[in-house]
Amino acid sequence: MSKTYDALTDDLVAFIRAQKLFFVATAPLAHDGRVNLSPKGYDSLVIIDAKTLAWIDLGGSGVETIAHLRENKRITLMFCALEGSANIVRVYGEGDVLPMQTPEFEEMRAQHFPAFDRGRAVIRVRISSVSDSCGWGVPFYEFKGEREQLRRWVDARSLDEWAERRYETNGTSIDGLPALDRKA
Repeated sequence: MSKTYDALTDDLVAFIRAQKLFFVATAPLAHDGRVNLSPKGYDSLVIIDAKTLAWIDLGGSGVETIAHLRENKRITLMFCALEGSANIVRVYGEGDVLPMQTPEFEEMRAQHFPAFDRGRAVIRVRISSVSDSCGWGVPFYEFKGEREQLRRWVDARSLDEWAERRYETNGTSIDGLPALDRKA
């Protein structure tokens, strides 16, 4: 049976930290806008306290999460046990985008994500509720390692070249919402 919490408990924190993969869901306000669901890995998530978590957004071909959060802040994260006891944890809340050119991004990156020398944003989530459920329908999967393509692509470019490419390709979402902005 599912349980709901106002904040992360020690058991929920331990479960989240053990996962190698999580999913992020956001949606625009428009009824015909696309709901986005993105997988995340690279050990890019930190739990700041029982009501706050964050991850460094390393970039990608789309920028839906950033665009949706800029518009309405609604976000859900889901963690599934792919090994061990069956469990699913969903974190509901409001997300803030800390873009790469801001002092707050650099402060968060240095403090919480020192293994990453760049990212297009830090996404900080203020938790409104958390739920867990059985996860009996989730299959077992074996973690073999992170894919290295993203890091290779990033590392092959200077910081300026990489940042310029982010602004060129991640300025708007697929629905036309504003996302990355040099002035933000």
